[in-house]
Amino acid sequence: MSVTATKYFWRAFPIVVAVAFAYATVLAKLSRDWWADENYSHGLLIPFIIGYILWVERGKFASVSTNASAWLGGTAVGLALFALWAGVAGAELYTQRMSLVLLLAGIVMYFWGLPLLKLILIPLLLLILAIPIPAIIFNKIAFPLQLFASRCAVWSMQTLGIPVLRQGNVIELKPLNSFETKKLEVVEACSGIRSLMTLITLAVVFAYFTHPSSDTDDPKTYRYGMLRSAIIVLSAIPIAIFTNALRVSGTGILAHYYGTQIADGFFHSFSGWVVYVVAFLMLFGVGWLLDRLRPKSGSPMKDQESADSTSRVKSTANAISIEGTE
Repeated sequence: MSVTATKYFWRAFPIVVAVAFAYATVLAKLSRDWWADENYSHGLLIPFIIGYILWVERGKFASVSTNASAWLGGTAVGLALFALWAGVAGAELYTQRMSLVLLLAGIVMYFWGLPLLKLILIPLLLLILAIPIPAIIFNKIAFPLQLFASRCAVWSMQTLGIPVLRQGNVIELKPLNSFETKKLEVVEACSGIRSLMTLITLAVVFAYFTHPSSDTDDPKTYRYGMLRSAIIVLSAIPIAIFTNALRVSGTGILAHYYGTQIADGFFHSFSGWVVYVVAFLMLFGVGWLLDRLRPKSGSPMKDQESADSTSRVKSTANAISIEGTE
């Protein structure tokens, strides 16, 4: 290890220890939530994905110009510590966890400035997407999705001529060769919010690793890359809702022919994996379609060669005209 590397290591070591000490309880509870809450089980992979991104881009991070901002960084760190204190005092986990993101951003700005902060925006965004949102917001999103999925299931069944009745998120149907009706409830786990959270995170990762090369100074390529990333991430929302609606509709149709027990059997677990595969293929299809519509970028080298060629043609034409006049 070189002297410079050793010096920076001993500078960073106390900061890492201090952050780990201040957020030990927060990180431990977050890890338990990732392990126990299936809606955010993708959070277990986020530290590895972030670590991989930082490792792959280490050369770019090392070459970025340092423009430390002690004022901005110090303010962000102070606000983060205040948010941590407020979250602990108010027993609000989301505030505590978001303060960690703000603290990391503040530390980066304090030592390296905004140029490096721009490069790590994606890792910070992935960390934010892995933080469970407050229950009150979660329920505001989950319940409308439950109603939408149940409406889609009822519409699909009625289209096929299956008698069905919906009361809120509860579907009442009569299985084939049965003398009594059965109830099929679209619970929170079937609302699609689980696949929504996971697919948005997957869309961010997919858009990042398939982003067009930013080595060129062509503004068309830059605008295309930003627009492509935004469309891919935003398309994850309707894709997740649509695929979950298909899953619930398929469950309701099969429940009519094979009984409501299918909703809790192997098909229920298997269809969940199928939904993820189909959703990712649709997400990949969006990226493929955008790449087909990609505008042709003008290479600065080609533009210069074209300009030189035009200049040579004009010079030759002028020389010919002069000789002709003589």
